[in-house]
Amino acid sequence: MKGLLRAHGTHPAISTLARSAIFSVTYPSPDIFLVIKLEKVLQQGDISECCEPYMVMKEVDTAKNKEKLEKLRLAAEQFCTRLGRYRMPFAWTAVHLANIVSSAGQADRDSDSEGERRPAWTERRRRGPQDRANSGDDACSFSSFRPATLTVTNFFKQEAERLSDEDLFKFLADMRRPSSLLRRLRPVTAQLKIDISPAPESPHFCLSPELLHVKPYPDPRGRPTKEILEFPAREVYAPHTCYRNLLYVYPHSLNFSSRQGSVRNLVIRIQFMAGEDPSQALPVIFGKSSCSEFTREAFTPVVYHNKSPEFYEEFKLRLPACVTENHHLLFTFYHVSCQPRPGTALETPVGFTWIPLLHHGRLRTGPFCLPVSVDQPPPSYSVLTPDVALPGMRWVDGHKGVFSVELTAASSVHPQDPHLDKFFTLVHVLEEGAFPFRLKDTMVSESTVEQELRTSLTTLRLASPEPLVAFSHHVMDKLVHLIIRPPVIGGQMVNLGRGAFEAMAHVVSLVHRSLEAVQDARGHCPLLAAYVHYAFRLPGTEPSLPGGAPLVTVQAATLAHGSGRPTSLYLARSKSISSSNPDLAVAPGSVDDEVSRILATKGVDRSHSWVNSAYAPGGSKAVLRRALPYCGADPRQLLHEELALQWVVSGSAVREAVLQHAWFFFQLMVKSMALHLLLGQRLDTPRKLRFPGRFLDDIAALVGSVGLEVITRVHKDAELAERLNASLAFFLSDLLSLMDRGFVFSLVRAHYKQVATRLQSAPNPATLLTLRMDFTRILCSHEHYVTLNLPCCPLSPPASPSPSVSSTTSQSSTFSSQAPDPKVTSMFELSGPFRQQHFLAGLLLTELALALEPEAEGTFLLHKKAISAVHSLLCSHDTDPRYADATVKARVAELYLPLLSLARDTLPRLHDFAEGPGQRSRLASILDSDTEGEGDIGGTINPSVAMAIAGGPLAPGSRTSISQGPTPASRSGCPLSAESSRTLLVCVLWVLKNAEPALLQRWAADLALPQLGRLLDLLYLCLAAFEYKGRKAFERINSLTFKKSLDMKARLEEAILGTIGARQEMVRRSRERSPFGNQENVRWRKSITHWRQTSDRVDKTKDEMEHEALVDGNLATEASLVVLDTLEIIVQTVMLSDARESVLGAVLKVVLYSLGSAQSASFLQHGLATQRALVTKFPELLFEEDTELCADLCLRLLRHCGSRISAIRTHASASLYLLMRQNFEIGHNFARVKMQVTMSLSSLVGTTQNFSEEHLRRSLKTILTYAEEDVGLRDSTFAEQVQDLMFNLHMILTDTVKMKEHQEDPEMLLDLMYRIARGYQGSPDLRLTWLQNMAGKHAELGNHAEAAQCMVHAAALVAEYLALLEDSRHLPVGCVSFQNISSNVLEESAISDDILSPDEEGFCSGKHFTELGLVGLLEQAAAYFTMGGLYEAVNEVYKNLIPILEAHRDYKKLAAVHGKLQEAFTKIMHQSSGWERVFGTYFRVGFYGSRFGDLDEQEFVYKEPSITKLAEISHRLEEFYTERFGDDVVEIIKDSNPVDKSKLDPRKAYIQITYVEPHFDTYELKDRVTYFDRNYGLRAFLFCTPFTPDGRAHGELPEQHKRKTLLSTEHAFPYIKTRIRVCHREEMVLTPVEVAIEDMQKKTRELAFATEQDPPDAKMLQMVLQGSVGPTVNQGPLEVAQVFLADIPEDPKLFRHHNKLRLCFKDFCKKCEDALRKNKALIGPDQKEYHRELERHYCRLREALQPLLTQRLPQLLAPTPASLRNSLNRASFRKTDL
Repeated sequence: MKGLLRAHGTHPAISTLARSAIFSVTYPSPDIFLVIKLEKVLQQGDISECCEPYMVMKEVDTAKNKEKLEKLRLAAEQFCTRLGRYRMPFAWTAVHLANIVSSAGQADRDSDSEGERRPAWTERRRRGPQDRANSGDDACSFSSFRPATLTVTNFFKQEAERLSDEDLFKFLADMRRPSSLLRRLRPVTAQLKIDISPAPESPHFCLSPELLHVKPYPDPRGRPTKEILEFPAREVYAPHTCYRNLLYVYPHSLNFSSRQGSVRNLVIRIQFMAGEDPSQALPVIFGKSSCSEFTREAFTPVVYHNKSPEFYEEFKLRLPACVTENHHLLFTFYHVSCQPRPGTALETPVGFTWIPLLHHGRLRTGPFCLPVSVDQPPPSYSVLTPDVALPGMRWVDGHKGVFSVELTAASSVHPQDPHLDKFFTLVHVLEEGAFPFRLKDTMVSESTVEQELRTSLTTLRLASPEPLVAFSHHVMDKLVHLIIRPPVIGGQMVNLGRGAFEAMAHVVSLVHRSLEAVQDARGHCPLLAAYVHYAFRLPGTEPSLPGGAPLVTVQAATLAHGSGRPTSLYLARSKSISSSNPDLAVAPGSVDDEVSRILATKGVDRSHSWVNSAYAPGGSKAVLRRALPYCGADPRQLLHEELALQWVVSGSAVREAVLQHAWFFFQLMVKSMALHLLLGQRLDTPRKLRFPGRFLDDIAALVGSVGLEVITRVHKDAELAERLNASLAFFLSDLLSLMDRGFVFSLVRAHYKQVATRLQSAPNPATLLTLRMDFTRILCSHEHYVTLNLPCCPLSPPASPSPSVSSTTSQSSTFSSQAPDPKVTSMFELSGPFRQQHFLAGLLLTELALALEPEAEGTFLLHKKAISAVHSLLCSHDTDPRYADATVKARVAELYLPLLSLARDTLPRLHDFAEGPGQRSRLASILDSDTEGEGDIGGTINPSVAMAIAGGPLAPGSRTSISQGPTPASRSGCPLSAESSRTLLVCVLWVLKNAEPALLQRWAADLALPQLGRLLDLLYLCLAAFEYKGRKAFERINSLTFKKSLDMKARLEEAILGTIGARQEMVRRSRERSPFGNQENVRWRKSITHWRQTSDRVDKTKDEMEHEALVDGNLATEASLVVLDTLEIIVQTVMLSDARESVLGAVLKVVLYSLGSAQSASFLQHGLATQRALVTKFPELLFEEDTELCADLCLRLLRHCGSRISAIRTHASASLYLLMRQNFEIGHNFARVKMQVTMSLSSLVGTTQNFSEEHLRRSLKTILTYAEEDVGLRDSTFAEQVQDLMFNLHMILTDTVKMKEHQEDPEMLLDLMYRIARGYQGSPDLRLTWLQNMAGKHAELGNHAEAAQCMVHAAALVAEYLALLEDSRHLPVGCVSFQNISSNVLEESAISDDILSPDEEGFCSGKHFTELGLVGLLEQAAAYFTMGGLYEAVNEVYKNLIPILEAHRDYKKLAAVHGKLQEAFTKIMHQSSGWERVFGTYFRVGFYGSRFGDLDEQEFVYKEPSITKLAEISHRLEEFYTERFGDDVVEIIKDSNPVDKSKLDPRKAYIQITYVEPHFDTYELKDRVTYFDRNYGLRAFLFCTPFTPDGRAHGELPEQHKRKTLLSTEHAFPYIKTRIRVCHREEMVLTPVEVAIEDMQKKTRELAFATEQDPPDAKMLQMVLQGSVGPTVNQGPLEVAQVFLADIPEDPKLFRHHNKLRLCFKDFCKKCEDALRKNKALIGPDQKEYHRELERHYCRLREALQPLLTQRLPQLLAPTPASLRNSLNRASFRKTDL
């Protein structure tokens, strides 16, 4: 078949054999369909006839239809041969793309119109929410869906009268409905397979819409993929970036119904004519399929026998670059005769029409309805349109429009907008100078052209946005051209600068407005930024170079803050060599000589260049450039000068537009200046001579006015002010690279003054300060920031300061002999000289100082901004290869030395990472006391900070000083957030790490004591802030909250962790360093683990968690090592001074804190070495001063002795041994260390969970070995004493192991702890430690009452000790004072003089054995009581505490105590009934069986949390012991009867659990009035067991007995443990009649309670009544009376019981009556019947009881013998069992 058609076509071009296409969808929508149309070769007959064979014949019937098929084949051959060049419509189908896209993630589905669907690649892909497109329907994301292969099996036959697009749209709308009209269309069976997938990033073998090859195009013979040009649904705002000049022609319909003659099979031939000769048809029509690439003519499909056909065809034409008046489209209409008839031509022309393409120089597009002429058009027809009736021509239908056609252009040549057209035409004419010329209908001469041009400039703003954006680059270029080269009209130069500037402002505004949706974070329009960055160059600067040398394309590097500027400012700016020129691959040269001179000593990466070094003067290609002088003879302005001038003099409307987009004009000026310097070869001229004075004046005026705008608009339009502020800062930053630095600095200073003046009167200064902070941050982000600060200054001090020994008399300096060196001081303060020398650093730190000022407003944001600006800068210095060298880094660090003083003075407001009351100035306060009177002048920031920045005084009334108030510790202010504090501390650590140690030492020597104390506090805080929290913490912390600090750590990367292994200058220690020096494990290198920022995902993978933990650990180690280095420097400084004790004490505290926090092995080795050095050199610190340090140190060392890492154990053991030795050498015994070590071990054991006892034993062994081998102390008792101590410690450890076994059994564990504490009865310190351990354990388990009791016992212990020491009236006398709180306390009085001599060294030396300690213990007890709801006990505790506080005159605490008392009493009032607080439930638990060991046959009373059910405790104990002894061993005894041991299985363990209630004798109840009294101090408990003589628990009334068991415990509840042993047991048995008496008394009590309740509760009353008088009560009152009162008993012993029961019943009847009366008063009308019913029942009951209650026992009237009186104590009823 193909062969038959070959004659009609040309050789097919490869581009027409494409089988794949790329469609771009700018606005995804659910209404997008892929429509596929099939055409066939024209044949005789209408569409239906021609389709019939395709629809009827099936492949299966081939044999049957052989003849028919042969016939059809012959016909087909005939038609192909004759009509092969014509087509006819055949069938169509459509694919609904939304279905493909939306079901991308779902299972494959078969659908009606799509047939089978299967994915084209096997891997299934989940679609995340971020894949969704933002615009349009959510379901349509065309950029990411799973590729699919469709097999389309259903095509619909084309209907001849429904071919237009409108009909197609109706069909498509219909396709989406369930009951589709399409079902009526007849299907044509065919099979088409289509693969649909998202377009790849860079597809191979791709052809652009112009059929140009798109790289990569590996092989020109490969089958191509075509890019299809999109006509978007809405405007797309994008500039033209490549040449495009296409015309699309759409014939719609033709109406030849009135045309005479044979015109039925109509076809239209389309040609693009360059002239009127037929040979002038241009080959510009794109070929369709299997034909040549371009053709000279194209035909529409034929609709058989239709005089008014509709068309659906699209013809694509390539327009010539220059379209002239002669170019036109020619349409020729033919009638095609399908049947070969003799004498009839194949095609007969039946009409002609045409469209001239230009109209007044503009391209004609849009819909046309054209008349059609019957005759060939006459010569020169193409200049006119067919609408003009030409003489002597015949027209179809009397010159009416019968042919409708539409033209659409996609062109980067023709703007298709009248305003743009006019502007471009006028500019072109001026350039060519071809006057006069026609503009639309008017002739423009030289005299009127200026006016026209001015009008055109003003009307540019009326252009429609889409073409304006598309042609924005051209428009801008032309405007720049008009400004730079004013046109010469009639020999006169016309200055259009102002008009062009205004037009530019409006164009920028319009472009910005159109692209508002795609602005970047700073509100810049990427299109405009790209224009400045890539497209803009000075006109006339690109002459062709001789010899084919490449063009020098230059762009200013500073303009990286267009689209290309990295978002984080501190990254190095992007390189400036043009990316468009591959030949410029040479290293960038230096900026200029000045910078080279400044940086001559440094290894600097000169990564900032304007011009490639090859083109620099003297470079290889310099000659070429010199050959092209920059200034021609023609008049020209300099763009930057003109822009500055026009901006300064512009009117308000234009100025507003310019201010909105100031960044654009600033960048344009900067690029223009850079190009001017480069092309004028002025880069080598001194900076002062580069620009003329008038331009500098303009710049100064401009910066001043923009600065003023920022200040004035900050309250009206904050957003604009912010943008302007940033633009101005970037502009000045760029000027620093181009102009004289002194001039730029003067501009900055002027701006600062302007802001400072405004700050006085500003209603909200914080916003202004924030803006100024941003301004400073941007300025400081300049890549030559360090150089601009002139770091190589003569300010530095002599190289090696060594404090002299001679005298330390100087007042102001504590440690150095000379007066403080003013030079050194000024380096560490924000002094005038510092700020003059280091201008930018001075600005930055001054901003930081102002932000941190306590009185500053709106501080939270300011803190963050100011601190992060400094932090970002430090990060950039750290990663900058120019400053990699340590000496260079030390110079850089000098720029930030005032940061140390700043942070030190901000200390009180930093976030307190080491939580604890009043801990912030822990060390400063110690040192402050020494120099109370000396004021704090040295510590404040120099008052001159708030002078105008680096010059000129401020206006009066300004804040002159930053911190002249009282000492910083007392100044409050807005505290810094944790994040800001961490960041600030990181900066401080960086400075400490990199600054020159000698300099730091010199500075430390000049500090006054309080300041030094605050410095130590700062170091303490650094340790706390960066303490390693462990991997678990990371898993716990929600990754969102931690994101910021992680991001910070990521940036810190090498800022702090850079060089631990090579800490050359720091590691040269002043003492022995450990041999474990290799710290590779601490290093963190980017190359090893690539840091991934996690801000876009909340859930982190395990690896990321690990990584974060690793980074955190390394940061903690590095921070600690830096602190340690600084401490070394301080120690060296103060070694020779008088005040060294207090300072060294503070230093040791910091060291101890560092040893106590979670640290890495490498740090601990250094830390312990430092600690040993300190203790060796200054033993008096520990053994003469406060004992606290010694205790702390022992605890820390013991903890590290138990470490799992052997290196740490080695160091810790050595430290501990040296400590003992030191102590021994001072006093020949080391009682203090012994005591502290023992106590430390006890508290360590009690509080630490994961404590390794085995490792600790190894360490103790090591210490013993040291002692045995110590030659120096061979002859002393030292080794024996060490042995004793080690033995003690081993004993404690053994107890610990036992405790470990019982870790899961809280009762047993606390019993053990109790036992250990009892064992230390003679050693108060240790007993106290264990009581505290027990309190901690109880609190952990939620037993607050028991925890409080532990604290009370501890307080009693301390009180006993204090009473022995001195007899103070305000102190408690000892335990006795506490017995109101608990009777158990008296057991603490065992400490007597014979056991303890208070003055023996080392005893009772802990911090708790003081009045302050006692106060602390009592406060804790009160807190625990409050938590446990025992408010009455709180009062008792405070009764002991208040006298002490009164004696100390501590009114603040007294106020707090009384406040707490008020709260407690209020709570007691509100919860008087007691139901609101439930104190505990008690159970008797008996253990039976040898498996229990010590517990066998022991009975305990357990106190369980309130509302514990019997089943709960039973389940808990059973589960616990089953886990311990194994399954089927533990049995719970269900009853409460006495246990017979002989009947139990010896292999099993039995537990008997019974609910018991507190029991009080009648006399006790008088005192125990409240609910609290009846639940506190309990020793006696009662439980009852019902039984019958025959062994059952329950029986008939006459045989129902009851056993009452009374248990007494050793101690009263609550006690310091939750189970107490039973020490005494009594039982009594009640006879049936006594049981009946008890029951009736109970019922009567219930009735009385319900009746007297206030407020009354009707429901409860009715329940009780129903139970008392209701008729159906089983074993109810009536039955009891009938059983026991019917007959008078025979046994006279029972007379009294009989009578008592009778009296009970009388009382019962009386109470029932009262209750009924009360009920009657309470009920509403709806319950009257119910009440009557109750009354009837009561009457029946009373009548039944009447005879039983009236009979009397005459014997009762006779006197009874005394022995019968106390029936309860009679032997017949009592059985005692102990």
